[in-house]
Amino acid sequence: MRVAIIGAGFGGLCMAIRLEQAGIRDYTIFEKSGGVGGTWHDNTYPGAGCDVPSHLYSFSFARYSDWSRRYPAQPEILAYLDHCADRYGLRPHLRLNTEVTALTYEDGAWRVDTAANPDGEIFDVVVAAVGQLNRPQIPEISGDFAGRSFHSARWEDHDLTGRRVAVIGNGSSAAQLIPKVAERAAHVDVYLRTPNWVVPKPDAEFGPLLKAAFRFVPPLQWAYRAWLFQYSERAVFPALAGGWSTRLLRQRALGHLHAQIRDPDLRAVLTPDYPVGCKRIVLDNHFYPALARPDVSVITTPIAGLTEAGVRTEDGRERPADTIVYATGFQATEFLMPMRVTGRDGDDLQQTWKEGAEAYLGIAVPRFPNLFLLYGPNTNVGHSSIVFMLECQTRYIMGCLGLIEEHGPMEVRPEAMDRWRRALAEAMDRTVWQAGCASWYKTASGRVTNNWPRPMSVYRRVTRRPNPEAYRFTPAG
Repeated sequence: MRVAIIGAGFGGLCMAIRLEQAGIRDYTIFEKSGGVGGTWHDNTYPGAGCDVPSHLYSFSFARYSDWSRRYPAQPEILAYLDHCADRYGLRPHLRLNTEVTALTYEDGAWRVDTAANPDGEIFDVVVAAVGQLNRPQIPEISGDFAGRSFHSARWEDHDLTGRRVAVIGNGSSAAQLIPKVAERAAHVDVYLRTPNWVVPKPDAEFGPLLKAAFRFVPPLQWAYRAWLFQYSERAVFPALAGGWSTRLLRQRALGHLHAQIRDPDLRAVLTPDYPVGCKRIVLDNHFYPALARPDVSVITTPIAGLTEAGVRTEDGRERPADTIVYATGFQATEFLMPMRVTGRDGDDLQQTWKEGAEAYLGIAVPRFPNLFLLYGPNTNVGHSSIVFMLECQTRYIMGCLGLIEEHGPMEVRPEAMDRWRRALAEAMDRTVWQAGCASWYKTASGRVTNNWPRPMSVYRRVTRRPNPEAYRFTPAG
């Protein structure tokens, strides 16, 4: 069995490791960038880091005792993934700087085309691990700016010392980079469309004694990880589903805002008018103080366009800028784009998903046999670690590989997809994501295509093993 893995981030590496552990070594990892890491390879902006605790944001089978702090920064996460690639011998299977352009199902197998090889290679199974946060979203703004401009996920080695910087966006990436940029720039203009709920980040360095304890007393690390998991499931998730902690989370966010922003006018600007959790919650301790600096301006007037010298807002005012940073997120709802994916009988995946991406368990799509998704539709979590979800998915796919060997190519049945769609919609209706705010969780029409609406423990249960009755099998060849 030949397996193609697309993407070398957490998902792709996890899949490759599971194949190695099962003795399946005829696989190739296609990665469009020059190294492993996925989003952590791409996002190198100042202050880049994770809002999930280190010991939970790592593989359960590759626990890492040398984390330097509770919440990891980008360089440390990337080092961890490089460590995993080396530890499990994945590098001989890596094909870096190789972008997959098309997947085509023909005669019971998949042809994988790349930019360098448009004629393609044949694989029995394809696992798409491209993630949800890999294609930067840059807003369409009229006008030509003469200075430097770039997206936060494509950070350029550009000295900002003494410059006037315009930052467009105020999500998690903006919250992390604005304090760092403000330390060097002469002035920062932050163009804010909708404020985010921000809660304090309980970050701290691990001292030498605690690091030694994690290393030499493994049960301590396991217990700490288990506590982090249970806290996220029992205290944080209920706030996203109208549970007992909703009011407490809102009070915590408002308390953080009042403690760090003294100016009542600025505080009013930064107070969201939608329920906490409807958009991704920002965990940060330095964002608000940066916005309150005298050399930082928060601008809520909509942008009308760009000029050669800066940014013009709808009130007619032009603010000069040397550099524009787009901290505007990703095209998260456009799964697998821009690849062309053609399934059985010539079905086009993007046409299938024209009303919004969906997949059975977030993993399989009817009429696309032997194609499996990691971090697919409705598998993102807003309260904990996506790594846990990826491990559930890779375990499930490994079970599918056994069924394929026994019965031939497998394809999820439409009736199983219908049942899944109904159950998902029922659970989604109870979440705060349906409250009406715009977010990267949902399409322009308002359909939530990205998030998982139940606790992660439920997802672990429903993906424990594949149910053969949910699939149809075609004899090989």
